[in-house]
Amino acid sequence: MILLFGPPGSGKGTQAAYIASRLNIPSISTGDMLRAELQLGTPLGSAASAVISSGGLVSDDLVNDMLVARLLQPDCRDGFLLDGYPRTVSQAVFLDTFLSRRKMPPPIVIHLDVPEESLISRISSRRQCPTCGRIYNLLHNPPKLDELCDLDATPLVRRKDDQEDVVRERLRAFDEITRMVESYYTGGCYHKLDGDRPAKEVSADIGKILSQHAGSGIVRGEAV
Repeated sequence: MILLFGPPGSGKGTQAAYIASRLNIPSISTGDMLRAELQLGTPLGSAASAVISSGGLVSDDLVNDMLVARLLQPDCRDGFLLDGYPRTVSQAVFLDTFLSRRKMPPPIVIHLDVPEESLISRISSRRQCPTCGRIYNLLHNPPKLDELCDLDATPLVRRKDDQEDVVRERLRAFDEITRMVESYYTGGCYHKLDGDRPAKEVSADIGKILSQHAGSGIVRGEAV
């Protein structure tokens, strides 16, 4: 079981896809769980919808219930990757209790560490096609023609939440929330990696970590 930590813009999506493919396990984010419950119209989804509609924040208890519902699905039997959970120490304690009751080993924690100015540069360079939704990065994944979507030639736009002042606030909030969680896991199977490098270099280091734990019960096996 893998926990992937990192602030917005740290490359978690890329590395989550790499880990999930290598280990043949599902990659699960809090957002994915919430959207699935809302789409299915489950009691958990209805409860979350009511909270969101009233302008509130979904509680730890509700997120934990969604997590349990997701982790009991058959595709999680041989492991899973969590992206964005736990966000609080309370959630981390809940997860430890869940794993212990299921006789599962403690997680491998991979933390992608990227300096704030690099994150701001990465995120503020993102552009999106308002027609097809495709996302580009002017630094690392630019369109073929300046500021135009490769698929439909629509002028690209910068999302409001990618503006620099908004990005700085998001990073501040992330740091404030997750600092305690990082301290909670330090000392176990915790690995802090320099995420301010090409994605392939970061993936290579993650691959070494996974190989190190292969066969230990934490990583049960790797996709061939």
